[in-house]
Amino acid sequence: MVDAIDQAVKDRKHLLVQAGTGTGKSLGYLTPSLLVDGPVVVSTATLALQNQLVEHDLPRLAQAVEPVLGRKPSFAVLKGRHHYLCVAKLEHADEEAPSDTLFDDAPAPKAGQWLGEAGRLGKQIQRVRAWADKTETGDRDELDPGVDDTAWRSVSMPARDCVGAGRCPYGAECFAEASRVRAREADIVVTNHSLLAVDMLAERQIVPPHKLLVVDEAHELADRVSSAAQAELTPEAIERAGRRARTMITPVAAEQLAESADALTIGLAEAPAGRITSGLPEQLRVAVTLLESATRAGLSAIGEVKSDDSDPVGKQQAKAVLDELSTTAQRVLEEDDFDVAWVEKSDLGNGRRALVVAPLSVAGTLSQSLYTDRTVVVTSATLTLGGRFDTVARSLGLPAATPGPDGQVTSGEGWTSLDVGSPFDYPKQGILYVAAHLPRPAQSGLPDAAGAELLKMVEALGGRTLGLFSSRKAAQQAAELMRAKTDLPILLQGDETLPILVRKFKEQKESCLFGVMSLWQGVDVPGDACQLVVIDRLPFPRPDEPLAAARSAAVDSTGGSGFSAVSVPIAAVRLAQGVGRLIRSSGDKGVVAVLDSRLETARGYGAFLRKSLPPFWYTTRSDVALGALNRLAKS
Repeated sequence: MVDAIDQAVKDRKHLLVQAGTGTGKSLGYLTPSLLVDGPVVVSTATLALQNQLVEHDLPRLAQAVEPVLGRKPSFAVLKGRHHYLCVAKLEHADEEAPSDTLFDDAPAPKAGQWLGEAGRLGKQIQRVRAWADKTETGDRDELDPGVDDTAWRSVSMPARDCVGAGRCPYGAECFAEASRVRAREADIVVTNHSLLAVDMLAERQIVPPHKLLVVDEAHELADRVSSAAQAELTPEAIERAGRRARTMITPVAAEQLAESADALTIGLAEAPAGRITSGLPEQLRVAVTLLESATRAGLSAIGEVKSDDSDPVGKQQAKAVLDELSTTAQRVLEEDDFDVAWVEKSDLGNGRRALVVAPLSVAGTLSQSLYTDRTVVVTSATLTLGGRFDTVARSLGLPAATPGPDGQVTSGEGWTSLDVGSPFDYPKQGILYVAAHLPRPAQSGLPDAAGAELLKMVEALGGRTLGLFSSRKAAQQAAELMRAKTDLPILLQGDETLPILVRKFKEQKESCLFGVMSLWQGVDVPGDACQLVVIDRLPFPRPDEPLAAARSAAVDSTGGSGFSAVSVPIAAVRLAQGVGRLIRSSGDKGVVAVLDSRLETARGYGAFLRKSLPPFWYTTRSDVALGALNRLAKS
């Protein structure tokens, strides 16, 4: 991997590297990065990996190479502005925090709640104020103990609301600006996919210029770019914008904003949840048209933000929220074929409703913005789907390639690929068991037959089970079944915070941890605490997922198979990530059990999905899997 990256930089050719868990891929890309004549940027998807790089890998590596390079390489972390304390916002936080809380999207408070809420927020802000006098970075992650999101919003500034250091009275003290200065001076800059996505959409104005970009956890990048390019309209957001701008706009514009919020409330109540496929419903069109007119009038009344304004920060905030609403309203009204719009209605009981718009595809954005004027190394444990790189390459905006004589795609115009394998002996360390005898899953939740199969395996091993479920209902049913039929400690996602649940799962050897999609990627439990990973069904996107459905329909309309081109690759990545929870070190042993017979019986995509997984010893015999679990229980 080191040699391939070094060669890619010399040839100015982009590189895809699949590197399995335990390969040491962070050192594999950091080491050649130190030889690059110019800054290097490393982007990660998760906070855990970002912390690993900055707190462990980079300090050790910098110290190790200092005698060789004759100097100690420098590194810095670059995060979005909202991660840093804003001195200008902190100055007014005491009086603003309670009112900001009133305007949140949360359910209406009970009588008398705000007095206590304001007092609690006030205490948190005072703690932030004391920390502000000591911190050198202003980074929220360094505030220990932390504060909740509501309090942090009162003392931080989103990028869209910032007037810039030159026009801010506190520009010289700005922590966010200081982080950007450190990043411009560092040899290696560590950032995240969300900020990288915003940087691409902002024409590369945020991340410092660099020659090499390393994208780790690259299977997440396209989704993060989609999220960054997504926008929404809610009545609550319009009402907040009106309150924020009310002293700076005309009474007529303020009244129009209030009317548009009311109209949107009605339109969202009348429209069914899901993708909008036959034009914007009339009531929603009326609401969005009224909003677009009101925001234009409001922006005209506010005018330009100047450094000698009495409140440049407040003026910029008002202008930013109106501008965002205006841009989104125009985008919705255009009904562009390259966008997907849908009505979102929360099932969490908070009554949230939104009109959402997102790009149909981000491959074009990635093709135009990701690869220009820099060498890009893309790496992950899951870059080959069905044993090939071309599916992921297309999703990342790389040119298509022609398969070689053996049918493999390893390169295209301007890019090449490498699979460095894994240090693990998967056929000897693990078994992939597919319960082919079970009926094809059809109902929501956990079918009785699948529940019975799960119970047999958990009892054979005596716990030590990570259950990855396709729905919250299935996870809850599995937990109820295990609690009723066994005396094992059963941990269910949602009962406590995820870090606490994972810690208990590691410490309580006989425990089982059941949950949904965030567990498929976020759990790292090496050793004998996790020796059985159970997956209830293949993780295809739900039919009501608007983006996946729209992308699938677009492929169908051109004569292709949307299911094969969209749903199967999504399931392949998710399944590989879930299966990857089992073997985390060279001493791990265990069984992955998939309770979905389609992985064995489905023609075409079943074999494709199996080829996307590590090469475990494979069986469809229940007695073989149970025998292995019994032996593990006694070891």
